[in-house]
Parts: sequence; C-alpha cells; structure tokens
Amino acid sequence: MGFTGVSFYVDWSLVEGNPGHVITDGIWSLDEFFDAASQAGLYLIARPGPYINAETTGGGIPGWVLRQKAVIRSDDPEYLNATANYVSTLGRIIERAQITNGGPVIMVQPENEYSTWPEVTDFPNDMNRNYMAHVEQQLLDEGITVPSIVNDNLVMGYFAPGSGKGAVDIYAIDAYPMRYDCANPSIWPTYRFPYDWQVTHQRESPTTPFAIAEFQGGSGEGWGGVTQDMCGELVNEEAVRVVYKNNYSFGVKVFNIYMTFGGTNWGNLGYMGGHTSYDYGAAITEERAIWREKYSEEKLEANFLKVSPAYLTATPHLGVNGTYGAPSSIAVTALLGNGTKTNFYVVRHANFTSTDSALYNLTLSTSVGDIEIPQLGGHLSLNGRDSKFHVTDYDVGGINLIYSSAEIFTWALGSGSSRVLILYGSAGETHEFALPSHLGKPAIVEGDDIEVKQCGSAWVVQWNVTPARRIVRVADLEVYLLWRNEAYNYWVMELPVSGLIGNYSSPSKSLVVVKAGYLIRTADLTNTHLRLTGDVNATTEVEVISSPTANLKGITFNGELLQTSKTSNGNLRGTVRYNPPKLDIPDLSNLEWKFIDSLPEIQSSYDDSAWTPCTQLSTHNPRPLDTPSNLYSMDYGYHTGSLIYRGHFSANGQESNIWLNVSGGLGFGHSVWLNNTFFGSWTGSSANSTVVHNMSLSSTLSQGSPYVISVLIDHMGQDEEAPGTDAIKFPRGILNYGITGHPQSDVSWKLTGNLGGQQYQDLARGPLNEGGMYAERQGYHYPSPPSSKWESSNPVTDGLSHAGVGFYATSFRLNIPSGWDVPMSVVFNNSIHNSDEKNTRGQNYRCQLFVNGYQFGKYINNLGPQTAFPVPEGILNHEGDNHIALTVWAQDKQGATLEGLELVPTSLIWSGYTRPQAAPQPVWTKRVQSY
Repeated sequence: MGFTGVSFYVDWSLVEGNPGHVITDGIWSLDEFFDAASQAGLYLIARPGPYINAETTGGGIPGWVLRQKAVIRSDDPEYLNATANYVSTLGRIIERAQITNGGPVIMVQPENEYSTWPEVTDFPNDMNRNYMAHVEQQLLDEGITVPSIVNDNLVMGYFAPGSGKGAVDIYAIDAYPMRYDCANPSIWPTYRFPYDWQVTHQRESPTTPFAIAEFQGGSGEGWGGVTQDMCGELVNEEAVRVVYKNNYSFGVKVFNIYMTFGGTNWGNLGYMGGHTSYDYGAAITEERAIWREKYSEEKLEANFLKVSPAYLTATPHLGVNGTYGAPSSIAVTALLGNGTKTNFYVVRHANFTSTDSALYNLTLSTSVGDIEIPQLGGHLSLNGRDSKFHVTDYDVGGINLIYSSAEIFTWALGSGSSRVLILYGSAGETHEFALPSHLGKPAIVEGDDIEVKQCGSAWVVQWNVTPARRIVRVADLEVYLLWRNEAYNYWVMELPVSGLIGNYSSPSKSLVVVKAGYLIRTADLTNTHLRLTGDVNATTEVEVISSPTANLKGITFNGELLQTSKTSNGNLRGTVRYNPPKLDIPDLSNLEWKFIDSLPEIQSSYDDSAWTPCTQLSTHNPRPLDTPSNLYSMDYGYHTGSLIYRGHFSANGQESNIWLNVSGGLGFGHSVWLNNTFFGSWTGSSANSTVVHNMSLSSTLSQGSPYVISVLIDHMGQDEEAPGTDAIKFPRGILNYGITGHPQSDVSWKLTGNLGGQQYQDLARGPLNEGGMYAERQGYHYPSPPSSKWESSNPVTDGLSHAGVGFYATSFRLNIPSGWDVPMSVVFNNSIHNSDEKNTRGQNYRCQLFVNGYQFGKYINNLGPQTAFPVPEGILNHEGDNHIALTVWAQDKQGATLEGLELVPTSLIWSGYTRPQAAPQPVWTKRVQSY
C-alpha cells in the first residue's frame, strides 16, 4: 500500500479486567505483533492510553475503575494509582520493542484526544497538566526514549513542546472533517474543512514537523443505522483525493489514517453506540478485502510521497483561488522547493464539495522558464470531486522531469542506468510532461495517439488518457502513461534488506515494480529469478515493470514457477492461473442443533441463593441513587453482556402496576417476567439508552404469596467519552422501580452477570466475552458442551414459541485447502426485509453468536443494520472442527424463529499468506462455581 507505519491501541479493559492482574500472554501478547511489523518493514506508533476512546466500551477504561469515586482522566490519586500497574506493564513491553532496541516502535502516544475531555474554559489547567505529565512520566520511568506524540483534536496547541507541564515531543492534531453521516454519503460537510493548517501549526508548534495523529479514514455506525459500506461511500476514493491531498498541501509529515483496517468489536468490546462490526468503511474491509477503490487511491498517493523526498523539505504556501493562471473556481496550493528545485502544486475546486467539471491552465516557473501548461493546446481538467498533484523540476533518479500534469505513482531505478517512471490520470483527461531536450526525442514504445514536440530546450509529450496503456522511452528512462484504474494494478515492492527493521528500505535499487492485479505481498530476488507472494481472485497476468536485476530469467508466484515470455519492450511476464477448489461449506440451518432453555431464572423452583444480593446502600457514581439499595450493576462487578435481576416481594393484593427505569445503553432491550408470566419487553431503539417501562397487572395477586420480578437486560457497553463530566460512568441496570401499594423497601433484589464478575472465568478469551445468561454462566458456548441429553431443536426450523431465551449449539468440520484464503461470515437473514406470511413468530429478537467459544456477533433483528458477521480464520478453524452456539432471546410473546442462518465465503483467494494458528480454544469443563 506504500505506508511506512501502523499505529495501534491497547485496550486497558481487556488486559486488566480483574484489578491487579494484567494479562499479557496468549492472544493478549504483543510480541508476535511486533515481530510481524518488523518482518513487514513497518514502523509502529504505540498508543497504550490508558484512555483510548476508539468506540470501545468506556473508551478502554475497565469497569472496576469506573466504580471508583475518582474523576476519570484526572490527577486524583485514586485514579492515578489505578493506572499504575497497567501503564508500567505496557511501558516495559513497549520499551523492549523500541527502535533503539532493534524493534519497530518509533513513537508513543500517551492518552488520547485529551483536549476534548474534560472540556473546561481554562483547559489545560493544573489538573490537566498534572495528569498528562503523570502519564508521560509513567512511560519514561519504564525506559521509553522514543518521541512522545499528542493528538489534539481541538487544534489549539495543547501540550505542544514548550507549552508547559505535560508537553510532548511531537505535537499533532486529530480531525474528522467528513463527520459521521453515513446515511447521506454524498453530502460533504463544509464547516470543518481546513484551509490554513500550515499557518496554525507554525503558530502552535513551530519546532516540530506538521503531524496528523488521526485523520478520517471512514466512519462508524450504530444500532438501527445503515450498513458499513455506506460509511465507505462517505469517505470514498473522492474524499481521499480531495481531503487527503489538501492535507499534503499543508506539508504534513506524519499522516495517520483512522481507520485503515477496523476489524470487529468481538466479545462486547464496542461502546453503546456501535454494533459488532468495526469495519468503519475503511480501506481494508472487516474481512480483510481490498475491493474498496479508496484502498487503491491511498496506494497511489502513499507510493508517490514515498519516492518524493523533496516534498519533506518543500515550504507550503497558503492556497489561493485563481492563482498560477487558473480560474477563480480553482484553488492552487504550492509547496515550493526549500533546498531543491522541485515544486509541488495541489489543485482542487475552490468549493471543495463541487461535483462540477472545470477546465484550467497553469502558468508555472520551471528550470527552463515560465511555462503555460498544457503547451501543446487544450486544457487540464478537474472532473467532479477530484484533486491533483502537479510537479515541476522533479528528480527521477538524476533525470529532471521539467513538469508533469499527470500524477506520479512511483519511479524506480532498474538494472544498470535504467529508470522507470509511472504517470497516471483519469479517462478523458489531457496531460503533458516535459523532459530536457539533451536526452533526445521521446520514442513511442507502446500505444498510440501521443503527440511529441520540442518546445525550446524541452521535449513535450501530450496524450489523452484512455484505458489503453502507453509507454514512452527517453534515453535510459521509460515512462508509463496509465489510466488511473490501470495504475491500481501496479505494485511497488521493497526487496529485503538488513537493518534494524529488516525489510524497510528507501527508494533505490531495492525496488521492484510489478503489474499483478489484486495483491502482491512480498518480493525477493534470487539470482535471476523474482520470487513473489500475493493474492489472486482471477487468472492474472504478472508483468515485471522494473527490477534491479538485468536479464531476469524467471518468476515464481506463491512458490510456483510461471511460464514466462517477453513483452514488446522486453519486460518479463507470466500468467497466474486461478483454479478455485469446490468448497464443502455446511448449511448451518440443516445441521443437527442441540437446545437448552437459557432462562431457567423465571421458574418458581429456581434457586438464586448464589446470586449477588443488591445490599449496598451508597455509590461513588455521579448519578445519585433513586432506590433504597444500590442496583447499579457496575458497583457489583458486572460490566458486560447481559444482566439479570430478580426482585422478591410478598403480595398484599393492592398491586395494579409495576414500573421500571432500566438502563442498558443505546440499542439495549429488556424483558420482564412476574414469576413465570411474561410481562413484556422494551425491544430497543437507536435513540434510547434508558427507558421507563410501565406494566399493568391484569389480575390481583394472591395476598401473602411470594412473587419474583425477573428482568433480563442487554448491556450494550458504556459510552466512550463524556466531555466535561464523568457521564462515562453512567450506570447500567435498574435505576428505579415501583410497585403500587408497596414502598420500594418491600422489594429485595439480587443480580447476576458474567460468572465471577471482575474475577472472570475465561482468561484465554478475556473479561468481556461472556454475559449473564444461564448458558454463558455454565460455559456451554465453549466447544464440546455436555449436550448429549439436550433436546434436538433447530433455531431456523423450530425456534422458540414463547418469550424467553434459547441456547442452540452445533458442530461441523471445515477442510479448506492449504493456500486458499477464504474469509467467511455467519449471515442472519434480516426478517425486517422479508415478508414470509407463514412466519407467525415475533420479529423482535436478539442473538449472540459464539464461534469456538468466542463471541463474534450481536444481532438485533428489529434494529439491524448488521446481518453478516465475519469470523476470521484462527477463531474459525478452516482445517478442523468448529463449534457454533447461539443465544436466541425472543422479546415477543409469540417467540422467535430465525429466517435463515448461513456460513458464507465472501471471497475465494489463492494466497501467499501464512495460515494462522488457531487462537486458544479451551473446551467445556464443569465450572465449580456456576449457578
């Protein structure tokens, strides 16, 4: 893709769910991640928090910390002490991986977006500065010596070098100008589009390079929203061209895109405003596909910057509409050589949201004088939402490119003194480039409709971009003239070199350029053979465009030797045949499923003596209690998944109404039973995180008889942040209640959540993976549950005939051939969009999907939008046995039936990737403390 680094978060709540026990082994170990980064030649920016936001529950703050009285992210000693074990442990791990120790970590970011929280008029005040300084010192105390960086999303210079206590080494900003309206992806907001960041940066942090620690690479979605693909349309390839190149016009030196790969909020990781998918509409999809066009657009831009060192020293100037000969509808921003001859000009519509087409000419100063471009007639054009990089006096390995209106993808040194330059444009555009006349007249090697003319001391080449490739040779330089979409198929690969980062190199003879379709992963040269690994999803021609080895004799692809031939210009090429195997994917709806009731708590015979009594009389929570005893789940150590309350009282015959004020977060639902009589549900809303539920009794209760109110609540996660307050701590559970004819003190409550609460049971899968449902507390979602005596029942053909929770489990085997990368998703049929008149069951139901014990999906039928849940290989065993389990929570009295359940391969790719090992998958054993 052309990127040189990756930033990564560590979520505190995942690795220290149990206070005092920071887990850093198994899937929580960073060592393999560091090794992979080194092998790939990627630098790392470590972002351990302790607060990370990231649309995660509590922004990464563990639930046990939220229980404390101390203000989160403050200099309160109680909070600072809570962070100590985690930060010091992560600090030691990161210290060992610093580049100064031979590792890939080059920067560390303490905290995250601290400029927006707390949001007070005198920010940063002493408390803020003390806190930021403390977090930084914690890392320094563990030996961190690489630079620290901050991401200030208010762009106010907060914690910039020299700004006082808490200042970092590198000041960076944080911006999301496209915002988050995925439902209207064609509407670009204007109020956050930046015009003068280089001026702002010079004022706020003149001693550091302009850095953007986070910039919008997509957007997130929540319950009841639209699909993640629409977020990909909001921040699409057009946004990448216009908004990203606007950043380049400011001379940005560190540019970090959030997200490039989002992944999955597995195991209740997400905050209340987001569902299971964290695809984010990112350049790489949740299932690791790269079919979104912005992946290729980002690849073009990144590779251009990678071979353009003059950009790093060029001085950015304010963009002005109608300059350099362009009309007033065109904005031109110049980055002028500072110690080099090279100048860069970023061109866009003055109204950056414009979808119009505009013609323009540019008058630019070059080494051969002022030139109006294009020289050979016609006009340059901006068609729709687009932006371009034009260059003058650009160094191509010692050859001066006087100018190019076409954009540069890359250049490389080949064998001997040969060079390759790749230019591209959009179809229908007119483009020109010019080279010094002493190199000789350009010769047309491939293609036609190319005009070549000498103008003064330069040869000028003009062409109209079409899908057909053109090649022009000038002395030792070959210039490829490509249609943008053709350029997407070209890959710039770095050959392995020795050094601190084993595979990282600079533009030189260590580059190989190949045309190869879907994806090239690695390249290596052994004598006269080029060894490639990569992915193909169709029969693909591989052509070597540039190689440092003369007389290349052969190509291997994923270990297979290709039959090769030479092109008319001498390039070596071969064909990778795509012969996909026939896969035997089980039909989940036709497997044998075993069933057990997962809500025995509503039965009169149920014994809740092992449950947690809600007897606390106070709370540290900012929300005062409305009840005689504390019913906030977090204060009893339950922070995730489903919650179940049982309220005991004796009837006096005056009961006519029961009401509950319930909190679960956006999209939550709950269901209520009085003894075993279903009383109704709140089925959820994307707008409600709490609801008051009134229930009328249709008959008089038996005076003196015991009754139990059972309440099942879906905990959707804590909010991610709360500017200016500690509302991030807003409690989940029952906030208030009432029964006519009774004081509140007549009801005694018990509570359960995940087994063990903070002392969670599954150290392999982590503290957020399980909730409070009976089957989860028993561990039946693990492989090999004791199901031999369970009922046979299918969630699709049978389902539930009443309100409640059913637990379904099945097993199957996969045998995906080695060498084939087959991302798969478990797909629920979204009955909102189906009209099967035969289905008389309710449409309000919720499901949890467990794969080999890992929770990889929370599906809400009446809210959506997500119906497909990607499960990565390593959780799903592609060569071996798999266990799938479902909790089906019917919120209607009619029950619920799934209208479909499928395991769907989303692509079939012959790949050079290394098959991942399975994540730890402990099987079921009886839990001694379960109830």
